[in-house]
Amino acid sequence: MANKKIEIYTDGSSLGNPGPGGWGSVFVEEGKIIKELGGFDKDTTNNRMELMAVIETLKYLCARQGLTHKKDNVTIFADSNYVLSGITSWIFNWEKNGWKTANKKQVLNQDLWKELIELIRGYDNKINWEKVKGHSGHIYNDKADEIATTYASKQKGN
Repeated sequence: MANKKIEIYTDGSSLGNPGPGGWGSVFVEEGKIIKELGGFDKDTTNNRMELMAVIETLKYLCARQGLTHKKDNVTIFADSNYVLSGITSWIFNWEKNGWKTANKKQVLNQDLWKELIELIRGYDNKINWEKVKGHSGHIYNDKADEIATTYASKQKGN
């Protein structure tokens, strides 16, 4: 059986920083949206919502695919430099340094970073990470942004 190629676009939003926030993700196979996910937090930051988008997406993907998930070719597209730099570069030194930055300060959002790295290890570290420019008219990234901002807006109204 051939490996599936799955593209996932993630985004996070916070109305105020901190403030009500939302996250969204869009799963794409063969050029078609096959799944949309979203969620919220009543008091959060944009960076936390960017991380939650990836975390919740990977949780869903692992649950959906069970033991076969390692066979699929997954690329996560994000417009967050924080997420992309963190997961492809910074996190390795943070772990080695006891979750401290190069300036010896505690890593922000380390609860989420720790959860994310465990999910990725469960995926045998076989996730491709790609940058997508935010708010640039990219159909799937714009959809992830729409989901995230919709969830954040609903929280603001409560």
